Amino acid sequence: MTDIDEEELDETSGNEEEAMEEPVLDEVDSMVNTDESVEDGEEPSETEEVVTEAPSYSGSDAFVVFVRHGDKVLLMQRADTVADFPGAWDGVYGIGNPQDVDAVARRVEEATGISVANLTHVRSAEARGLEFGNRLNDVVPILFQSESPEVEPRTLYNHAEWIDPGVIQNYQYSIPQIGELYGDVASYLFILKTTMGQEHKVASEIQARLSGTGSLQDIKGEIFGVLCPTILNGYIFVEASAIHHVEKLIGRAGGRTTPLKNCRKVLPGTSPLGDVTPYLEPKSATAGIEEGDIVEIRVAAFKGERARVTNVAENKEEVTVELFDAAIPIPMTIRADQVRVTQRAAE
Repeated sequence: MTDIDEEELDETSGNEEEAMEEPVLDEVDSMVNTDESVEDGEEPSETEEVVTEAPSYSGSDAFVVFVRHGDKVLLMQRADTVADFPGAWDGVYGIGNPQDVDAVARRVEEATGISVANLTHVRSAEARGLEFGNRLNDVVPILFQSESPEVEPRTLYNHAEWIDPGVIQNYQYSIPQIGELYGDVASYLFILKTTMGQEHKVASEIQARLSGTGSLQDIKGEIFGVLCPTILNGYIFVEASAIHHVEKLIGRAGGRTTPLKNCRKVLPGTSPLGDVTPYLEPKSATAGIEEGDIVEIRVAAFKGERARVTNVAENKEEVTVELFDAAIPIPMTIRADQVRVTQRAAE
Protein backbone atom coordinates (compact mmCIF):
# COMPACT_ATOMS: atom_id res chain seq x y z
CA MET A 1 0.00 0.00 0.00
CA THR A 2 1.39 3.46 -0.93
CA ASP A 3 2.35 5.60 2.07
CA ILE A 4 0.73 9.01 2.34
CA ASP A 5 2.97 11.89 3.34
CA GLU A 6 0.98 13.84 5.93
CA GLU A 7 2.94 17.07 5.32
CA GLU A 8 2.29 16.85 1.58
CA LEU A 9 -1.37 16.17 2.28
CA ASP A 10 -1.59 19.29 4.50
CA GLU A 11 -0.03 21.48 1.78
CA THR A 12 -2.37 20.13 -0.87
CA SER A 13 -5.47 20.43 1.32
CA GLY A 14 -4.61 24.08 2.01
CA ASN A 15 -5.49 24.90 -1.59
CA GLU A 16 -8.50 22.61 -1.89
CA GLU A 17 -9.94 22.74 1.64
CA GLU A 18 -12.86 24.99 0.75
CA ALA A 19 -13.88 22.87 -2.22
CA MET A 20 -13.79 19.53 -0.40
CA GLU A 21 -16.73 18.29 1.65
CA GLU A 22 -16.17 17.53 5.32
CA PRO A 23 -17.03 13.82 4.99
CA VAL A 24 -14.37 13.53 2.26
CA LEU A 25 -11.73 15.03 4.59
CA ASP A 26 -12.83 12.65 7.32
CA GLU A 27 -12.54 9.77 4.89
CA VAL A 28 -8.96 10.79 3.97
CA ASP A 29 -8.00 10.97 7.66
CA SER A 30 -9.53 7.54 8.13
CA MET A 31 -7.48 6.16 5.25
CA VAL A 32 -4.26 7.60 6.73
CA ASN A 33 -4.98 6.10 10.14
CA THR A 34 -5.77 2.75 8.57
CA ASP A 35 -2.51 2.69 6.62
CA GLU A 36 -0.50 3.58 9.70
CA SER A 37 -2.08 0.80 11.73
CA VAL A 38 -1.31 -1.74 8.99
CA GLU A 39 2.30 -0.59 8.82
CA ASP A 40 2.57 -1.13 12.58
CA GLY A 41 1.30 -4.66 12.11
CA GLU A 42 -2.17 -4.01 13.55
CA GLU A 43 -5.22 -5.48 11.86
CA PRO A 44 -8.30 -3.24 11.37
CA SER A 45 -11.14 -4.16 13.71
CA GLU A 46 -13.76 -6.29 11.95
CA THR A 47 -16.42 -5.28 14.47
CA GLU A 48 -16.01 -1.57 13.94
CA GLU A 49 -19.38 -0.02 13.01
CA VAL A 50 -19.60 1.38 9.49
CA VAL A 51 -21.12 4.86 9.56
CA THR A 52 -23.02 6.02 6.50
CA GLU A 53 -22.06 9.61 5.89
CA ALA A 54 -24.91 11.95 4.97
CA PRO A 55 -24.04 14.41 2.21
CA SER A 56 -22.54 17.51 3.78
CA TYR A 57 -22.21 20.83 2.08
CA SER A 58 -21.80 24.54 2.42
CA GLY A 59 -23.17 27.32 0.29
CA SER A 60 -26.48 27.04 -1.58
CA ASP A 61 -25.84 23.87 -3.64
CA ALA A 62 -28.11 21.67 -1.55
CA PHE A 63 -31.81 20.84 -1.58
CA VAL A 64 -34.63 18.93 0.08
CA VAL A 65 -37.26 17.52 -2.27
CA PHE A 66 -40.86 16.88 -1.23
CA VAL A 67 -42.71 14.39 -3.43
CA ARG A 68 -46.50 14.50 -3.67
CA HIS A 69 -48.80 11.75 -4.92
CA GLY A 70 -52.47 12.68 -4.90
CA ASP A 71 -53.14 14.38 -1.57
CA LYS A 72 -50.20 12.69 0.21
CA VAL A 73 -46.59 13.78 0.68
CA LEU A 74 -43.63 11.41 0.96
CA LEU A 75 -41.45 11.46 4.08
CA MET A 76 -38.22 9.48 4.20
CA GLN A 77 -36.57 8.22 7.39
CA ARG A 78 -32.81 8.32 7.60
CA ALA A 79 -30.96 5.17 8.56
CA ASP A 80 -29.59 4.93 12.09
CA THR A 81 -26.05 4.86 10.70
CA VAL A 82 -26.31 8.24 8.95
CA ALA A 83 -23.94 10.81 10.50
CA ASP A 84 -26.35 13.78 10.46
CA PHE A 85 -29.70 13.26 12.24
CA PRO A 86 -29.77 9.44 12.25
CA GLY A 87 -33.32 8.11 12.27
CA ALA A 88 -34.81 11.54 11.51
CA TRP A 89 -37.60 12.15 9.02
CA ASP A 90 -36.69 14.02 5.87
CA GLY A 91 -37.70 14.81 2.33
CA VAL A 92 -35.17 13.67 -0.27
CA TYR A 93 -31.89 15.29 0.72
CA GLY A 94 -29.29 15.99 -1.94
CA ILE A 95 -26.28 17.98 -3.08
CA GLY A 96 -25.99 19.77 -6.39
CA ASN A 97 -27.42 22.67 -8.33
CA PRO A 98 -31.08 23.06 -7.23
CA GLN A 99 -31.86 24.73 -10.55
CA ASP A 100 -30.84 21.63 -12.49
CA VAL A 101 -34.28 19.98 -12.39
CA ASP A 102 -33.13 16.88 -14.26
CA ALA A 103 -30.29 16.25 -11.81
CA VAL A 104 -32.63 16.77 -8.87
CA ALA A 105 -35.10 14.28 -10.36
CA ARG A 106 -32.30 11.73 -10.73
CA ARG A 107 -31.45 12.20 -7.04
CA VAL A 108 -35.11 11.50 -6.15
CA GLU A 109 -35.03 8.33 -8.25
CA GLU A 110 -31.77 7.28 -6.59
CA ALA A 111 -33.20 7.69 -3.07
CA THR A 112 -36.78 6.49 -3.61
CA GLY A 113 -36.80 4.20 -6.63
CA ILE A 114 -39.48 6.39 -8.27
CA SER A 115 -38.61 6.63 -11.96
CA VAL A 116 -37.68 10.04 -13.36
CA ALA A 117 -40.38 9.43 -15.99
CA ASN A 118 -42.99 9.49 -13.19
CA LEU A 119 -41.77 12.77 -11.68
CA THR A 120 -42.92 16.29 -12.56
CA HIS A 121 -41.30 19.41 -11.14
CA VAL A 122 -43.91 21.73 -9.57
CA ARG A 123 -41.95 24.56 -7.97
CA SER A 124 -38.83 25.57 -6.07
CA ALA A 125 -38.39 28.21 -3.36
CA GLU A 126 -35.61 30.34 -1.94
CA ALA A 127 -32.91 28.68 0.16
CA ARG A 128 -33.26 28.47 3.94
CA GLY A 129 -30.37 28.43 6.37
CA LEU A 130 -30.49 25.19 8.38
CA GLU A 131 -28.25 24.05 11.22
CA PHE A 132 -26.58 20.67 10.77
CA GLY A 133 -24.48 20.08 13.85
CA ASN A 134 -22.04 22.98 13.93
CA ARG A 135 -22.65 23.90 10.30
CA LEU A 136 -25.12 26.39 8.86
CA ASN A 137 -26.15 25.31 5.38
CA ASP A 138 -28.38 26.88 2.75
CA VAL A 139 -30.98 24.36 1.60
CA VAL A 140 -33.45 24.89 -1.26
CA PRO A 141 -36.91 23.25 -0.87
CA ILE A 142 -38.32 21.73 -4.05
CA LEU A 143 -41.70 20.13 -4.81
CA PHE A 144 -42.25 17.27 -7.28
CA GLN A 145 -45.42 15.41 -8.23
CA SER A 146 -45.23 11.64 -8.66
CA GLU A 147 -47.52 9.48 -10.75
CA SER A 148 -46.45 6.39 -8.81
CA PRO A 149 -46.91 5.61 -5.11
CA GLU A 150 -44.35 2.77 -5.17
CA VAL A 151 -41.28 3.64 -3.07
CA GLU A 152 -38.07 1.73 -2.36
CA PRO A 153 -35.97 3.66 0.21
CA ARG A 154 -32.27 3.70 -0.68
CA THR A 155 -29.01 5.60 -0.04
CA LEU A 156 -29.50 7.51 3.24
CA TYR A 157 -32.96 6.09 3.91
CA ASN A 158 -34.38 2.82 5.18
CA HIS A 159 -38.06 3.67 5.59
CA ALA A 160 -40.72 5.81 3.85
CA GLU A 161 -44.32 6.87 4.46
CA TRP A 162 -46.97 8.67 2.43
CA ILE A 163 -48.66 11.02 4.88
CA ASP A 164 -51.27 13.77 4.99
CA PRO A 165 -49.42 17.13 4.72
CA GLY A 166 -51.39 18.39 7.70
CA VAL A 167 -49.51 16.07 10.05
CA ILE A 168 -45.94 16.86 8.96
CA GLN A 169 -45.54 18.99 12.07
CA ASN A 170 -46.32 15.90 14.19
CA TYR A 171 -43.13 14.22 13.04
CA GLN A 172 -41.15 15.80 15.85
CA TYR A 173 -37.84 14.06 15.25
CA SER A 174 -37.01 15.37 11.80
CA ILE A 175 -34.49 17.50 9.96
CA PRO A 176 -34.54 21.18 11.02
CA GLN A 177 -37.58 23.23 9.94
CA ILE A 178 -39.13 20.45 7.85
CA GLY A 179 -42.59 21.99 8.23
CA GLU A 180 -41.41 25.42 7.10
CA LEU A 181 -39.53 23.91 4.16
CA TYR A 182 -42.68 22.16 2.97
CA GLY A 183 -44.74 25.34 3.38
CA ASP A 184 -42.27 27.22 1.17
CA VAL A 185 -43.26 25.08 -1.84
CA ALA A 186 -46.73 23.83 -0.89
CA SER A 187 -49.49 24.82 1.55
CA TYR A 188 -51.40 23.90 4.68
CA LEU A 189 -55.03 24.25 5.73
CA PHE A 190 -55.63 26.48 8.74
CA ILE A 191 -58.93 26.76 10.62
CA LEU A 192 -60.42 30.13 11.53
CA LYS A 193 -62.94 30.41 14.39
CA THR A 194 -65.79 32.74 13.46
CA THR A 195 -69.03 33.97 14.96
CA MET A 196 -71.85 31.48 14.30
CA GLY A 197 -73.78 32.44 11.20
CA GLN A 198 -71.12 34.89 9.99
CA GLU A 199 -68.93 32.41 8.11
CA HIS A 200 -69.81 33.68 4.61
CA LYS A 201 -69.34 37.32 5.60
CA VAL A 202 -65.90 36.57 7.00
CA ALA A 203 -64.94 34.64 3.86
CA SER A 204 -66.14 37.53 1.66
CA GLU A 205 -64.15 40.04 3.71
CA ILE A 206 -61.03 37.91 3.38
CA GLN A 207 -61.46 37.82 -0.39
CA ALA A 208 -61.93 41.60 -0.43
CA ARG A 209 -58.75 42.11 1.57
CA LEU A 210 -56.75 39.91 -0.76
CA SER A 211 -58.04 41.74 -3.83
CA GLY A 212 -57.21 45.17 -2.40
CA THR A 213 -54.05 47.25 -2.74
CA GLY A 214 -53.30 47.91 0.93
CA SER A 215 -50.84 46.54 3.45
CA LEU A 216 -51.53 42.88 2.58
CA GLN A 217 -49.80 43.01 -0.80
CA ASP A 218 -46.79 41.11 0.53
CA ILE A 219 -48.82 38.04 1.55
CA LYS A 220 -51.11 37.72 -1.46
CA GLY A 221 -48.86 35.05 -2.89
CA GLU A 222 -48.94 33.12 0.41
CA ILE A 223 -52.76 32.77 0.66
CA PHE A 224 -54.18 30.31 -1.87
CA GLY A 225 -57.85 29.93 -1.04
CA VAL A 226 -60.75 30.19 1.39
CA LEU A 227 -63.22 27.36 2.03
CA CYS A 228 -66.55 28.01 3.72
CA PRO A 229 -68.44 24.71 4.13
CA THR A 230 -72.19 25.26 4.32
CA ILE A 231 -72.69 22.46 6.86
CA LEU A 232 -69.90 23.49 9.25
CA ASN A 233 -70.99 26.33 11.51
CA GLY A 234 -68.51 28.66 13.19
CA TYR A 235 -65.44 27.71 11.16
CA ILE A 236 -63.84 28.40 7.79
CA PHE A 237 -60.63 27.05 6.24
CA VAL A 238 -57.81 29.09 4.74
CA GLU A 239 -55.14 27.51 2.54
CA ALA A 240 -51.79 29.22 3.12
CA SER A 241 -48.07 28.55 3.32
CA ALA A 242 -47.70 29.46 7.02
CA ILE A 243 -49.85 30.41 10.02
CA HIS A 244 -48.30 33.86 10.49
CA HIS A 245 -49.59 34.89 7.05
CA VAL A 246 -53.13 33.95 8.10
CA GLU A 247 -52.78 35.84 11.39
CA LYS A 248 -51.69 38.93 9.49
CA LEU A 249 -54.59 38.50 7.06
CA ILE A 250 -57.19 38.66 9.83
CA GLY A 251 -55.36 41.37 11.77
CA ARG A 252 -54.34 39.20 14.73
CA ALA A 253 -50.58 39.62 14.33
CA GLY A 254 -50.26 43.29 15.20
CA GLY A 255 -49.20 45.84 12.60
CA ARG A 256 -51.48 48.10 10.61
CA THR A 257 -54.08 45.50 9.56
CA THR A 258 -57.48 46.08 11.20
CA PRO A 259 -58.74 42.99 13.10
CA LEU A 260 -61.32 41.17 11.01
CA LYS A 261 -64.80 41.48 12.49
CA ASN A 262 -66.51 38.22 13.54
CA CYS A 263 -63.26 36.28 13.21
CA ARG A 264 -61.79 35.44 16.59
CA LYS A 265 -58.57 33.55 15.92
CA VAL A 266 -56.60 30.98 13.96
CA LEU A 267 -56.74 27.61 15.68
CA PRO A 268 -53.30 26.18 16.50
CA GLY A 269 -51.85 23.54 14.20
CA THR A 270 -52.86 22.57 10.70
CA SER A 271 -55.88 20.65 9.45
CA PRO A 272 -55.31 17.30 7.72
CA LEU A 273 -56.72 17.25 4.20
CA GLY A 274 -58.64 14.10 5.10
CA ASP A 275 -60.75 16.10 7.55
CA VAL A 276 -61.74 18.60 4.87
CA THR A 277 -62.18 16.36 1.83
CA PRO A 278 -65.79 15.36 2.72
CA TYR A 279 -66.76 19.04 2.50
CA LEU A 280 -65.19 19.35 -0.96
CA GLU A 281 -66.95 16.38 -2.53
CA PRO A 282 -70.55 17.10 -3.56
CA LYS A 283 -72.97 14.49 -2.25
CA SER A 284 -75.79 13.01 -4.24
CA ALA A 285 -79.26 14.07 -3.11
CA THR A 286 -80.13 10.39 -2.72
CA ALA A 287 -77.22 9.74 -0.34
CA GLY A 288 -78.57 8.22 2.88
CA ILE A 289 -82.02 7.39 1.45
CA GLU A 290 -82.97 3.72 1.14
CA GLU A 291 -86.06 1.77 0.13
CA GLY A 292 -88.43 1.38 3.07
CA ASP A 293 -87.39 4.64 4.75
CA ILE A 294 -90.13 6.92 6.05
CA VAL A 295 -89.78 10.46 4.72
CA GLU A 296 -91.52 13.81 5.05
CA ILE A 297 -92.31 15.68 1.85
CA ARG A 298 -91.06 19.27 2.08
CA VAL A 299 -92.53 21.03 -1.00
CA ALA A 300 -95.60 21.47 -3.21
CA ALA A 301 -99.15 20.42 -2.35
CA PHE A 302 -98.01 17.46 -0.25
CA LYS A 303 -95.72 19.49 2.01
CA GLY A 304 -95.70 17.95 5.51
CA GLU A 305 -97.14 14.60 4.35
CA ARG A 306 -95.42 11.36 5.40
CA ALA A 307 -94.60 8.67 2.87
CA ARG A 308 -92.67 5.42 2.44
CA VAL A 309 -89.84 5.19 -0.11
CA THR A 310 -90.44 2.39 -2.63
CA ASN A 311 -87.61 3.11 -5.08
CA VAL A 312 -84.39 5.15 -5.22
CA ALA A 313 -83.08 6.30 -8.64
CA GLU A 314 -79.51 7.43 -7.85
CA ASN A 315 -78.65 8.35 -11.44
CA LYS A 316 -81.58 10.76 -11.60
CA GLU A 317 -81.42 11.76 -7.91
CA GLU A 318 -85.11 10.93 -7.56
CA VAL A 319 -87.17 8.79 -5.19
CA THR A 320 -90.54 7.11 -5.60
CA VAL A 321 -92.81 7.27 -2.55
CA GLU A 322 -96.30 6.23 -1.47
CA LEU A 323 -98.30 8.51 0.82
CA PHE A 324 -99.38 7.01 4.12
CA ASP A 325 -102.71 8.80 4.32
CA ALA A 326 -103.85 8.18 0.74
CA ALA A 327 -106.92 5.95 0.45
CA ILE A 328 -105.34 4.24 -2.53
CA PRO A 329 -101.52 4.22 -2.43
CA ILE A 330 -100.32 5.80 -5.66
CA PRO A 331 -96.58 5.84 -6.44
CA MET A 332 -95.25 9.37 -6.79
CA THR A 333 -91.78 10.26 -8.07
CA ILE A 334 -90.15 13.43 -6.74
CA ARG A 335 -86.67 14.89 -6.41
CA ALA A 336 -84.64 13.43 -3.56
CA ASP A 337 -83.81 16.87 -2.14
CA GLN A 338 -87.54 17.49 -1.62
CA VAL A 339 -87.86 14.84 1.09
CA ARG A 340 -86.38 14.43 4.57
CA VAL A 341 -85.85 11.02 6.15
CA THR A 342 -87.65 10.77 9.50
CA GLN A 343 -87.30 7.05 10.14
CA ARG A 344 -84.92 4.43 8.78
CA ALA A 345 -86.24 1.18 7.35
CA ALA A 346 -84.11 -0.82 9.76
CA GLU A 347 -85.53 0.91 12.84
